[in-house]
Amino acid sequence: MNKQIYVIGHRNPDTDSIASAIAYAALKQRQGQRGVRAAMAGRPNPQTSYILNRLGLEPPLYLADVRPKVRDVLGRGPVTADSNQTLKEALELFHRHGIRVLPVLDEQRRPVGIVSLLKLSEKYLVAGSSRKRGVDTSLAALAATLEATFLAGVPVGEIEHLHLFIGAMIEESFSGKIVGYDPATLLIMTGDRPSIQQAAIERGVRILVVTGGFGVSDDLLARAWSAGVTVLSTPFDTATAAGLCRLSSPLSCFAEPKFESIGVAEPLEHLRLKLLHSGEPAVVALEEDGTLAGVATKSSLLRQIPYALILVDHNELGQAVPGAEAVEILEVIDHHKLGNPPTSQPITFMAAPVGSTCTVVATLYRERGIEPEPAIAALLLAGIMTDTVILKSPTTTARDHEIVAWLEPLAGLDHVTFGRDIFASCSGFSAHGSLEEAVRADFKQFSAGDVLFGIGQVEVVGFDEFFELKDALRETLRKVKQEDKLELAGLMITDIYSETTLLLAEGMNQLAHLMGYPQHEPHLYELKGVMSRKKQMVPHLLKVLGAL
Repeated sequence: MNKQIYVIGHRNPDTDSIASAIAYAALKQRQGQRGVRAAMAGRPNPQTSYILNRLGLEPPLYLADVRPKVRDVLGRGPVTADSNQTLKEALELFHRHGIRVLPVLDEQRRPVGIVSLLKLSEKYLVAGSSRKRGVDTSLAALAATLEATFLAGVPVGEIEHLHLFIGAMIEESFSGKIVGYDPATLLIMTGDRPSIQQAAIERGVRILVVTGGFGVSDDLLARAWSAGVTVLSTPFDTATAAGLCRLSSPLSCFAEPKFESIGVAEPLEHLRLKLLHSGEPAVVALEEDGTLAGVATKSSLLRQIPYALILVDHNELGQAVPGAEAVEILEVIDHHKLGNPPTSQPITFMAAPVGSTCTVVATLYRERGIEPEPAIAALLLAGIMTDTVILKSPTTTARDHEIVAWLEPLAGLDHVTFGRDIFASCSGFSAHGSLEEAVRADFKQFSAGDVLFGIGQVEVVGFDEFFELKDALRETLRKVKQEDKLELAGLMITDIYSETTLLLAEGMNQLAHLMGYPQHEPHLYELKGVMSRKKQMVPHLLKVLGAL
C-alpha cells in the first residue's frame, strides 16, 4: 500500500515550522517520492501568513487531528443484499466472496439488518421440528429457487408461512399426516405419484411441487386450476428440492434488525472497543447520511493506516499534532532537545544544534546537489531569519550564516532587509486577532519533573505596546494556565533591536527567589541579552524549577 506521507510541524506553528514542512516536502518531491505533502498542525500566525503571501505560496494542508479513523481501515465496496433476496442467494454470496457477515439494505442503501453466517447456521441447522417443517416464502421466490415451471397458478410475491410435507408414501398414510393443518398453508412435495398429486389437489393445498421434472396429467391440472392450487414442476429430485425449498425464504426472515454500527469519522479506538466488547462478529460502518460505507471485523484492526508522518521542527509528542502517537513516524528533522517517542523500527532522525530547522532542510538540499526554487529558497531564508531573529539569537551558528549566504542568491534577497521587512510588518500584539491568540501563537509546553509549564514568545519593536497591555496579558496568561492545567504560564516579549526580553509569568511565585534576573515588578522579569526560548529561557527555567 502506498501511504500518504504528511510533513508536519508542531502545534501553534511558527514560520520555521511551516517553512521547513513546505520545503522538505518539496525536496522529497524533487527526489521523485510520491504521496508526500506538507501539512500544519495549526493555523499560520500573521508573520507566516505575510511571508507566504509575499512569496506567492499556499499554506500547507491543515490537519487538526491525525488520530486514525474508522474510514482508514475500512474496505470499500462491501458485499450486500436486499431483504427480498432469498437465503439461497445469500449463501451463494457468502461462499463466492468468503465473507462472514452480510448487510441487508433498503432502497436508499441504508442498513436495515445484518445476516451473520454463524448465526444463520445456528438458526437454520439447530432448530426444532416445527421450524424444520415451516417455510416462509413466496410462490415467486420458491419457483425461482427450485428452477421450477408453473403448471398451474401464477407467481405471487407476498410472503406466506407454509408447512412442508413430502408425499413419499401411500395415499392413505399421506392424508393422515396432513390432518389438522389448514390446507391453505400446505406445501406438498412429491414425485411421479398421481395418487398423492390427486389427494393434494382434492384437499385444496396451497401448492403442489412435483419433483424430478415430472408433470401432472391434464385432468389433474384442470382440477388444480379449478381448486386454486398452484402446481410447480422442478427438475430437482425430492431430497434436493426439499432442502432448496427452505432456502427460498427471504432474508427479511433472517436479518437481525439490531446490529452494532459506527460512523466512518469516529476514532478507530471506538471501533476497537465495539469489536472487542460487543460480542458481535462485525460492526457496520455508516456514512454521514446513514448509508452503508463498509463492514468492519476484527481483521480490519490489523490493516495498516494509509498515512504516515514526517515530523519537522519538533520531536516530542506533547508538541505534535494530536493523534501522532497512533500513526507511523517515518522521519524527524529538528533542531531542539530530544524528547522523542520510541519507534517500532529504525527511522531517519536528524537533530542538529543550529538556529533553525530550515537550516537543516537547506543543508539537505545542498548535500544532494538540488537547488531550491526561488520561492522555496526565500521561504527557507525566512524560516532562518525569524528563528534566529535576523542571526542575532544566541542559537545562531556558523552553519546558519553559511546556509544564509547560499540561499541569498537563489532567493534573490538580502537577508537583513528581508528579515527586517518580516519583523516590521508583523511584530507586536496588534498583528493578532486577540491577546489570547498572541499568547498562544508561539506557545510551547515543557516539563521539569512533575512540573508542567508553558512559554510563549512575541517579537516586538520597543516595549510601549506591551506596557499598555500588560495587565490584560497577565489575565490572559492566567486563563491559559488554568485551561492547560499548567503550574506556570509565561510570555517572552522580545525586542529584536535592543536584544532584551521581558518575561511575564503567572504561577509559582517562589520563582522570584531563584530566577537570577532582575524583577521589574511582580510577575515581570527583565532579561537583557536573552532572545532565545530554546537555548536561553527554557534551559534556565528547567534549572530553576529543578531547584524548587
